[in-house]
Amino acid sequence: MDVTSKNLVVEKAKTSRIEQIDFDHLPFGANFTDHMFVCDYKNGQWETPKIIPYQPLMMEPSASVFHYGQAVFEGMKAYKDDEGGIWLFRPDENFRRINRSGERLAMPAFPEEYFFEGLKKLLLLDQEWIKPGIGNSLYIRPFVIASQPAIIASPSQEFKFIIICSPAQSYYGGEVRVKIAEKFSRAADGGFGYTKAAGNYAGQFYPTNLAKEEGFQQVVWTDANTHEYIEEAGTMNIFIRLGDKLITCPTSDRILDGVTRKSVIALAEDRGIEVEVRPIKVVELLEGMKDGSLKEMFGSGTAAVINPILGFGYKGERYELPKVENSYAATIKKQLMDIQYNRAEDKFGWRYRVK
Repeated sequence: MDVTSKNLVVEKAKTSRIEQIDFDHLPFGANFTDHMFVCDYKNGQWETPKIIPYQPLMMEPSASVFHYGQAVFEGMKAYKDDEGGIWLFRPDENFRRINRSGERLAMPAFPEEYFFEGLKKLLLLDQEWIKPGIGNSLYIRPFVIASQPAIIASPSQEFKFIIICSPAQSYYGGEVRVKIAEKFSRAADGGFGYTKAAGNYAGQFYPTNLAKEEGFQQVVWTDANTHEYIEEAGTMNIFIRLGDKLITCPTSDRILDGVTRKSVIALAEDRGIEVEVRPIKVVELLEGMKDGSLKEMFGSGTAAVINPILGFGYKGERYELPKVENSYAATIKKQLMDIQYNRAEDKFGWRYRVK
């Protein structure tokens, strides 16, 4: 074991599994790098974090996470430029958000120094897993789980903060059409829809499976009170283009404050595109299809970056969006990815060099 600093202990893997990976055919989130970051919270404090070989966890069946779902996570990516430099994109936003999610689920905040020192060391150890080229990346999954072996229905007193990494290519492929939810909702007022809590995602699977049976790939969630307003697209924030105006829903205790979302807004405004952040009624989409003003719909998120929506279903009817040249989705996605891969000026200061 090699102690690299007072804040981090590193145990290197004896051999690498990288030669077993087909980087030309990567299923998303199915392969993991040689190392993982682990830090335990016990007796009211975070212990010294460790980087160890990727391995199964040993946990009691009574661990609180299995019974009460006290678990939050983040999604980030590392990119490699054409000169071999490693970059993160707005990691400070992810760090703040995982602690914000944890606070809502009665979890202790994780120290910033531990997070960034551990993440940088982990990426440098496994840097060969990060392949250059647009579309290639290393998906980073920090998460926190309640590990106390007790089934009492109260906040855990022990936790594990873990980071695992998975080589990735483009997340979504093919055409995406969505069903606008008429009955199901992703989150409700006063809940924790704004967090990346595990339960938020588990609750989406059943309605999404029903939509897939009808030939759709995702669900556009509507508000729990009236189902009159759209809120998110699958696991992504949603944007629509009416005429030349780009519109997205405001964040709230129901809607995730996406890092990609706020980046899309900034890039659009910088290009002179008028952006409105306001509630969006389903009827606006229907009227936009009738009068031709609805030009684009797309989702934004870390995994997919920007995912164009080609059509939607609502109340048994199907609608196909027009094909638009020089679409906002394609233009902004290219600009965003050029920043992420260090191929363009970063006037916003979003890139973070790992060295």
